[in-house]
Amino acid sequence: MTDAAAEALVAARARARRSAGRLISAAGMPLLFAASMLGTVLMHRDFGSYDIQSLALGALPLAMAAAAQSIVIISGGIDLSIGSLIAVSNVLSASLMQHATLSQSLGWAVVVIALGAVQGLLNGLVVAISRIPDVVVTLTTGFIWGGVALLILERPGGGAPPEFLNIGAGADLSPWIPNALIFLIVGVAAIWLPIRLSRIGLLLYASGSDPVAAFRSGVDVVRARTIAYVFAGLACALGGIALTMTTGIGAPLSGAYYTLSSVAAAVIGGVSLNGGRGAMTGPVLAAILLTLIPMDLIFLDIDPNYGQVIQGTLIVLVVMIGGFVAYLQGRK
Repeated sequence: MTDAAAEALVAARARARRSAGRLISAAGMPLLFAASMLGTVLMHRDFGSYDIQSLALGALPLAMAAAAQSIVIISGGIDLSIGSLIAVSNVLSASLMQHATLSQSLGWAVVVIALGAVQGLLNGLVVAISRIPDVVVTLTTGFIWGGVALLILERPGGGAPPEFLNIGAGADLSPWIPNALIFLIVGVAAIWLPIRLSRIGLLLYASGSDPVAAFRSGVDVVRARTIAYVFAGLACALGGIALTMTTGIGAPLSGAYYTLSSVAAAVIGGVSLNGGRGAMTGPVLAAILLTLIPMDLIFLDIDPNYGQVIQGTLIVLVVMIGGFVAYLQGRK
C-alpha cells in the first residue's frame, strides 16, 4: 500500500469515527427518552392522554428554561439568572392578567414577552460592557431580577382568566396532541428556528467554539453573545407565561428550581459546557425526561424528592462520559 493510500485510509477512518460520534450524540437522548417512556408505560398500564397532558404541561416551563440556557451555553456563556427571569415573567403576567379578559390576557402576554427580550438584552449588555465572566454577572443580575419579582408580588397571588388557563390545560387544538405539547413545540421552534436558519446561528456557534478564532474571522463575539441573551430572555418570558398557565398564579420564588434544572437539561441533552456544540431537540427532551422522573417515582410509591438525586447523577454521568470521550479523541 502506498503512502498516499495509507493516508487516505487513515483519513477515512477518522471521518467514520467522527460520523459515528455525531450519530451517537444525536440519537442518545431520543433513545433514552423513548426507553424512559416505555418504562413508564410498563410501570403504569393506565398511562394515557391525561398523563401525557399533565407531563407536557409540567414540562413546558422547564423546556423553555432549557432552551434559554442552551442558547447561551452554545454561544460560550452561561446564564444563572434564568430562574429569576422566569419568576419576573410569571408574577408580571399573573398580576396583569388577574382581572383581564382572554383577549386582554393575550395582549399582556405579548407585552411580557417583549419585556423578557429587554431583560435578556440588559443581561447581555452588562456581560459585554463589564467583561466580567458570565457566571459572576448573571449570578448578580439573578439576585436583582429576583428582587424585581418580589417587588411585583410579595407573596404568591394574581391569576389569569379561566379561558387563558384552559388554552394550556385543554386538548382541543388537535384530537391527538394535547395543547401543552403543541405550545411546547411551537414555543421552542419560534425561538430556535430564527437562530438555526439564519446567520445568527453561525455567529453563536462560532463565538462558542473558539472566540479568538471567530474574532479573527470577523465575527463580533460581543454582539453574538448579546444576541444569545436576548433570545434567552424571550424563552424565559415564554417560560414564565407557561408557568402562569400551569399554576394559575404568580409566585416570586417560583424560578429557583429552573436555574440549575435548565443547566441539567442542557448538559443531559448534549450541549457542551465548553460552548459551540449542541442543538435544541436534546435539551427539550431532557426537560420532559426530568419532569417524567418524579412522575415515575410517584407511580412506584417512592418519595419524588429522590428525583433531584437522579437528576444530579445523570449530570455527573453525562459530564464524565463526555470528558472521557474528549480525552480519548485527544490521545488519538
